[in-house]
Amino acid sequence: MDVKSRNYLLLNRQALEKDIKTSYIMDHMIADQVLTLQEEEKVKQQNTQKERAAMLINILLTKDNNSYRSFYNALLHEGYRDLAALLQDGIPAISSGNGKSSMDGMTSYVKTILCEGGVPQRPVVFVTRPKLVDAIKQKLYCLGNDPGWVTVYGMAGCGKTVLTAEALRDHQLLEGYFPGGVHWISVGKQDKAGLLIKLQNLCSRLDHDCTLSQRPPLNIEEAKDRLRLLMLRKYPRSLLVLDDIWDSWVLKAFDNQCQVLITSRDRSVTDAVAGNKYEVHVESGLAHEKGLEVLSLFVNKKITELPEQADSIVRECKGSPLVISLIGALLRDFPGRWEYYLKQLQNKQFKRIRKSSSYDYEALDEAMSISVEQLNENFKDYYKDLSILPKDVKVPTKVLCILWDMETEEVEDILQEFVNKSLLFCDRNGKSFHYYLHDLQLDFLTEKNRSQLQELHKNIVNQYKKYYKLNMPIPSQEDCMYWYNFLAYHMAGANMQKELCDLMFSLDWIKTKTELVGPAHLIHEYVEYSSVLDQKDSIVRENFQEFLSLNGHLLGRQPFPDIIQLGLCQPDTSEVYQQAKLLAQQKADVFYLEWMNKKSMKNLSRLVVRPHRDAVYHACFSQDRQRIASCGADKTLQVFKAESGERLLEISAHDDEILCCAFSVDGIFVATCSADKKVKIWNSRTGQCMHVYEEHSEQVNCCQFNNRSGQYLLATCSNDTFIKLWDLNRKYCRNTMFGHVNSVNHCKFSPNDEYVASCSTDGTVKLWEVHSANELKTIEIKDFFKTADEQPDDVEILVKCCSWSGNSATVLVVAKNKLLLFDVKTSNLLKQVTVSHHSTIQYCDFCPGDELVAVALSHCSVELWNIKSLSKVADCRGHMSWVHCVTFSPDGSLFMTSSDDQTIRIWETNKVCKSSGAVLASELDVVFRNSEVMILAIYNHQHLQLINGNTDSVIMQTEAQESLICCCCLSGDLKFAAFGQENGTIKVLQLSDGKVLKTLEAYRTSVQHCRFTSDCQTLISSAHDSVIQVWSWQLNACAFLRGHKEAVKDFRLLENSKLLSWSFDGTVKVWNIITAKAEKDFACHGDTVLSCAVSPDGSKFASASADKTAKIWSFESSSVLHELNGHEACVRCCTFSPNNKLLATGDDKGEIRIWNTLTGELLHFCFPVTVDEGEPTHGGWVTDLSFSPDNEMLVSSGGYLKWWNVTTGESLQTFYTNGTNLKSIHVSPNFKVYVTVDNLGILYVLQKM
Repeated sequence: MDVKSRNYLLLNRQALEKDIKTSYIMDHMIADQVLTLQEEEKVKQQNTQKERAAMLINILLTKDNNSYRSFYNALLHEGYRDLAALLQDGIPAISSGNGKSSMDGMTSYVKTILCEGGVPQRPVVFVTRPKLVDAIKQKLYCLGNDPGWVTVYGMAGCGKTVLTAEALRDHQLLEGYFPGGVHWISVGKQDKAGLLIKLQNLCSRLDHDCTLSQRPPLNIEEAKDRLRLLMLRKYPRSLLVLDDIWDSWVLKAFDNQCQVLITSRDRSVTDAVAGNKYEVHVESGLAHEKGLEVLSLFVNKKITELPEQADSIVRECKGSPLVISLIGALLRDFPGRWEYYLKQLQNKQFKRIRKSSSYDYEALDEAMSISVEQLNENFKDYYKDLSILPKDVKVPTKVLCILWDMETEEVEDILQEFVNKSLLFCDRNGKSFHYYLHDLQLDFLTEKNRSQLQELHKNIVNQYKKYYKLNMPIPSQEDCMYWYNFLAYHMAGANMQKELCDLMFSLDWIKTKTELVGPAHLIHEYVEYSSVLDQKDSIVRENFQEFLSLNGHLLGRQPFPDIIQLGLCQPDTSEVYQQAKLLAQQKADVFYLEWMNKKSMKNLSRLVVRPHRDAVYHACFSQDRQRIASCGADKTLQVFKAESGERLLEISAHDDEILCCAFSVDGIFVATCSADKKVKIWNSRTGQCMHVYEEHSEQVNCCQFNNRSGQYLLATCSNDTFIKLWDLNRKYCRNTMFGHVNSVNHCKFSPNDEYVASCSTDGTVKLWEVHSANELKTIEIKDFFKTADEQPDDVEILVKCCSWSGNSATVLVVAKNKLLLFDVKTSNLLKQVTVSHHSTIQYCDFCPGDELVAVALSHCSVELWNIKSLSKVADCRGHMSWVHCVTFSPDGSLFMTSSDDQTIRIWETNKVCKSSGAVLASELDVVFRNSEVMILAIYNHQHLQLINGNTDSVIMQTEAQESLICCCCLSGDLKFAAFGQENGTIKVLQLSDGKVLKTLEAYRTSVQHCRFTSDCQTLISSAHDSVIQVWSWQLNACAFLRGHKEAVKDFRLLENSKLLSWSFDGTVKVWNIITAKAEKDFACHGDTVLSCAVSPDGSKFASASADKTAKIWSFESSSVLHELNGHEACVRCCTFSPNNKLLATGDDKGEIRIWNTLTGELLHFCFPVTVDEGEPTHGGWVTDLSFSPDNEMLVSSGGYLKWWNVTTGESLQTFYTNGTNLKSIHVSPNFKVYVTVDNLGILYVLQKM
C-alpha cells in the first residue's frame, strides 16, 4: 500500500475504530476479493465492536492499494460518508491509464473512478445479467455529449442498483463518454430537509478543496446552482447517478443540463424534467438457473448439490433478486433452514425473511409496502381491489371496467399510475391491454388485506352479475376467458355457496367452459372448491365430477357433443341426468334419446383424458401420485395432474414417435426415448432439456430410472440389441450390456436396484447386475412354448415385457398370450397363465402388493389377475383400440392404461376388482312386438340370453355350451331361438325353458349367420364356406344351396320362399329354398359384395362392394339400373327408403351418400364432420343404415350412432357408446327404439324421448 494511503489510515484510525460495524464492510471487501474468509473469521473472533474494527484496520495495513479502495467504497456504500471523506485524499493514484487488475478484468482506472464517485461495490454474491447491463450501456451511449436522462426502472428488489453499477464498470464507456467521472448519490424517500443534506454532501464531495465556496449551500436552490457550477467547471462530461428516486420534485434539484442516470420504481418520474429521455425496464426476476446460481454462491455449493427446496424457493419468488439474496444471506448463517424459509415464503410470512444488510429495507414486506404508501389515497382502494386477482394471470381491462363500473379510458388511466410505479405490469397485446401483478406483490397484498378478501371477492362477483345479469360472456368478448376460468374462484373466495353451486352444477356452464378450455380445469375446480360445494352434501358434486371425469375426452374436442345427450346417459339418480332430462323436455324440437337399460352399466374408470393427438404408447405416475407423464406417436411428452388431467407441460420432445417415458424417483426428471434413436432427460417442472444421449444406433424402446433416490441411474434398451446404463451426472454412457442377438423390447430395474431385467425378440430374458453390468443369467422363454409333440413352436417368440415383484425375488415375463413367473435365484418357472386365446399381451405390471398383475391386451381390454390363485379378478373395458401400456401407482391403489385410441384411463384397483366381467358378443337378434323389445344375445361367448329390452331383465339363459357361440336368431313368434357355434354345430331351442330341441352338425367351420323363415319351420344358415344350408329342423331334412365360388358374406329372406345371398366372389344370387335351385345369378362386382338391400316394393335390390361402388339392380330384367360411383373407400352398407325413392350408402371413411333410385343421381352427403385431429365422425366405418318411416331421417352405426336429416345431410344427434365398432343397429318399425352392442360387449336399448 502507498505510504500516503497507510498514513491516512493511521491518522484516522481512532475515528474509524470508534464508529464502524465491520460485518457488512467485510462483505464488500470479500466480494472484491481483497479479504479472505479466514481473515473475516479472525475479525469476528474479537469480543467488542471496537476490537473488531481495530483488527480489520490491522489486517488492512498489511494489504495493497486495491484493499484501500475497497475499504473506502464499502464505507460509502454502508452510509459512513463522513469517515469516507476522511480517507478520500489518501486514495492511491492510478498506476496506469489502462492497467488491468488481475482480479476481475476491470482496469484500475475504472476502479479508481468508481471508487472516487461512490459507486457501490458488487454485492457479496453476484451473477451476471449481460442483456440488461448492455441495455443500460446502450442508453448511456445514446446520451452522447448532450444533457439528458436515462431511467432504469422496475419493481422493488429487481436489481436496478446492482445492474446500473455493473454497467459503469466499463473502461471504454467511462473514458470515452464520461471522462469527468461518475458521481453516485443514493437518494431514497426524502423530504426537503433530507434532500438538502444529500445535496450538501454531494457538493462537499465534488468541491473537497473548497474552490467554489468555504461553506455548504443553505437551501435547495443554492445547492442546485452550486451543483450546476461544479458539474460545468470541475466535472464537465461526467455522469450523475441518482439511485432510488421516488418523487419527480426531487429531480428538479438536479435538472441543470448535465447527464443523469436514475433508478426508480416509478417510470413516470422524469415527466417533470426537460431534456432527452431514455428508459431501461428491469425484469422483475432472474432466470431460474441464475436464481439457483445466486443461492449456490451464498451457500458455497455447486448448483447440482443444492437441495430440491432451492428450486421451489426460486420458483415461489419468481426469481426476485431481492428475495433470493435475502434468503441466501440467511442460509449462509443457518444452512439447515431451507425448508423453513421455503415455508415462510409459501405462507407469505415476509416479516420473517429479514436480514440487516446493505439493502435499504430490512424485510421484504417493508420494501413493498413503502411503494403502496406512496399512492394517492383515492388510488389505494383501487390497488387493494387487485388483492383478489389470481396468480400468473394477465387480466383484460374489461374485467376491471366491470369491477369498478368505469369506462375503459378511466380504468387504463388508473392502472397506468400503478404501472408507472412498478406496482403492476402491463402486457400490450395488440389493441387490448392486459395487466398482472408479480407474485410477491400479490402475496403482499393478499397478506395485508386478508381480513377483507371475502368482501373483495364478493364485490367482483356482484359486479359480474350486475353486468351480465342472466347472460353468459361470449367468446368474442375480451373478458370472456377470464370469467370462464376464474368466476368460480371468486365465488369460492367469497364463500357464495348458492351462487357457486348454481354455476358449477349447470350443464350450460359446463358445455361452454369445456368447449373453450377443455374439461381438466373444471374437474380441478370440483376438487379445489369441494368444501364450499359440499356444505349440504357431496353427492351432487360427485355426480358432476364423475360425469366430467368420464366424458371429458369427448367434451374437450370437436365436433363438440350435445352435453344434454351425454347427461341423459348418466344414472337416473344423478343430478346430471335430472338436469339433462329437464333441458331435453324444454327443447321439444331437438332429437334426444334415453338409454333404457343403463342401470346394468357400471363405470369403472375414475378419469379419462385425451392428452395426445395420436396413439399413446406409455404413461407413468410420479412417485407422489400427483402427476402423470405420457408420450406417443405425436412425438410429444405431456405432463398433467393425475386428479383432473389438467396439463402442466407439453413438449415437442423428439423427431419421431416417443416409445417410453419415466419419472425419476424424486419426480425432478422425466426421461423419454424414441424411434429417432435418442434418449432425452427433461426437468419435469420447467420442461428444460437437461441431457441428450445419442449412443444407440437404432430406435430406443424403453427407458427406466432406478428406484433409489439420490443417485440418478437410467436404463435404456434398443433395437440395436444393447442395454445401456446412464449416470445423469456424466455426459456419456456408464455401461453397455451385450448379449441379446435381436431387438431388446423392455428393461426394468429390480426394486432393490441390484439387477436390471431385459426382454428381447430373441426369445430370452436376461438379468444383469447393476453394479458390475455383468450378465447374471439368461432364461430361454421359447422353451416354454412347445407344440403338442414337444417340438418348439416355430413362430418367433417375442418377449414383450417384464415386471418385478416388490421383494425382487421373482420376475414376471410376458410373451404371446402367456404370463410366466420365474424365481430369480433358481430360474425355475413358478407359475404360468394363459391369459387369452384371442389376443396377445402388450404389457404387464405387478401391483406393489405382489398378488395382482395388470395385463394390457391387444383387443382393447385390460385384465387383473391374481398371480397366486391364477384367477382373473377383473376385466376392464373402456378403450376403443389396442392398449399399449398399463402401470400401477406407487401405492397400488390406482392403475393407468394408455391406448391407440389416444386416451389414458385411470382406474381404482379395488373398484374394478369388485365388478363382474359380463360381455355380450356383437351378434344379436331383436324382435319388436307391439311395444315390447325382445333381444337374443350371446353372453360371454358361451351362453344365450333372452333379454326384455323394456325392463333390462334376463328372461332366459342357457347352460354354458361346449363350443363358443358365434351367431343367433329369434323366431318371429318368440317361441324358438337358434344359434350357431364355432365347431359348426347349429342348435334350435325352446324359449319358454331354454331346452334344446334339435341339433345339427352342419359345418366344419364356425357358423356365421342363421335365420328362421317366417313360418318358423325352416332355419337358413351360412358359415365360412360357399354353401348355404336350408334346414327343415322339425322334419330333420336338410337342403344345400351350392353355387357361390367363395364364402357367403350374408343372405336375406325374400317373399315366396325366395332367398337373396351375396358372396366374397362378387356375385349375388336369388334362390328358391324349396327346390334348392338358383333362379337368378348377378355378377355384380369385381370384389367382395359386402351388403345388399331390397326395395320395399320388391322390384329391385342394391349391392355395395369393397370395389368402392354400389349398384341398383332390377329383379325382373336381371340388369343393373344404376352404378353409383364416388365413394373413396369400401361401401359397407346400403338401405332403401320406405317410399322406394332414396338409397343410402355408407363407406369405410365414415361418409354416407343419399341417391335418387330412379335417376341414380347423388342428392346429399351426410358429411363426416372432421375433428381437429383428422378423425371422422364415425371414427371409421359406417356399418349399418336405416330410414325413418316418413323418409326424413336416417340412423347410422359405426364408431357410434348418428341420426341425420335426409333432406339437408345435417347431423341431428350423436349417441356416444362406451365402446366402438358397432356392427349393426336394429330399429323399431316406428323409428323410436334402437338396439345395438359395442365392441366392449355393452348392450344399448335407446328410446327417442
